Amino acid sequence: MNRTGRLLCALHLATAAGLALTAVEEFRHGPLWAGFLFTAASVVPVISVVRETVIEDLLRDAALTDRRVFRAADDIVRASLDAACCERWWTSLGTDHDAACPHRVPRSSAA
Repeated sequence: MNRTGRLLCALHLATAAGLALTAVEEFRHGPLWAGFLFTAASVVPVISVVRETVIEDLLRDAALTDRRVFRAADDIVRASLDAACCERWWTSLGTDHDAACPHRVPRSSAA
């Protein structure tokens, strides 16, 4: 997790702690409904911390998958370039060969 994510999680946890302390004070000295309200409100920042960590894990997994896909694509391109016969064959989309190419098929004038 990066610095921003850690800072955000720390702020969420501090908010949850503050709301939990307020809930305790409301249960002691205030109306009961306010205590339950602050208790429910103190759970929300904890949920957001869990969400931030899950999102971070998903982004890390997606980055690893992207790297694998790019490596596979690089391997395919490299194999295609290595299999290229000659310059003219590559630029003519496989229809013609250079005169010095060993894969060149001589054309017959007999039709």
